[in-house]
Amino acid sequence: MKKVAVLQDLSSFGKCSLTAAIPVLSVMGVQAIPLPTAILSAQTGYPSYFYEDFTSKMNYFTEEWSKLHVTFDGIYTGFVTGSEQINNIFHFLDKFYTKETKLLVDPVMGDVGEVYKIFTDELLAEMKELVKLADVITPNVTECCLLSRLSYERLHKYSNKKDYMKAIEEAGNTLQQETGAQVIITGVNPPSAAYNKQFIGNMYLNGTKTFYRAMPYNGKSYSGTGDLFASVVMGGMMRGEDLEKAVELAEGFLAEAIHDASLEGIPEIEGVNFEKYLGMLL
Repeated sequence: MKKVAVLQDLSSFGKCSLTAAIPVLSVMGVQAIPLPTAILSAQTGYPSYFYEDFTSKMNYFTEEWSKLHVTFDGIYTGFVTGSEQINNIFHFLDKFYTKETKLLVDPVMGDVGEVYKIFTDELLAEMKELVKLADVITPNVTECCLLSRLSYERLHKYSNKKDYMKAIEEAGNTLQQETGAQVIITGVNPPSAAYNKQFIGNMYLNGTKTFYRAMPYNGKSYSGTGDLFASVVMGGMMRGEDLEKAVELAEGFLAEAIHDASLEGIPEIEGVNFEKYLGMLL
């Protein structure tokens, strides 16, 4: 069985990070090996939560796993609390990242034009170095802008889809060329000419081709959808699937889960009803 080390936080409520990655990878036939970056009673969108930073504990995991002489087929990084944790990830990669290992980096730093509380210029600088090692990067639009130096404000001043999509594609190509990784930009939401109708999609770029597929958008931003998406992509990579196929599978899986959560009126901070649709990933 393929093994993937998952370096992310554990949030009890919010259906994100490790509580999203572990079930998705497991149902896809992959053993998920968690290395927590932080422990939270609920994800940070909740009005109150307990938080324990695991920065000082991460290297203990690395050293203990080294004693076991374990190997990983994949390494998947998500939410980190700061630049020091990225340095811990570099140490982890020194021990476990080989030519045969697939590295997926989800560069969690912000969304909808706003950076998260953990964001600093130092974190951005370290993240730019981390993505250079990745095989696959899954930034959302905000994170793509941060990594490629595209102005998010300027991007959202475009009034037509063509200009918006051209700017996103140029930013994605810049990121792809600077890292050599395959890039999947999530949450691409171009302006629509149709009244009261929006679409959202994901753009894939690998240096030789680009594709974009859009779906109807209900205007809601649910907790954990980016983590679920990246987890399906990681699982697909471990099964040897074409990345385009993995993206398509992730989109179909999330479309069902989001639709279900919308029908039930689930608050966005609680995440989507993905558990019902795990069978789609078999």
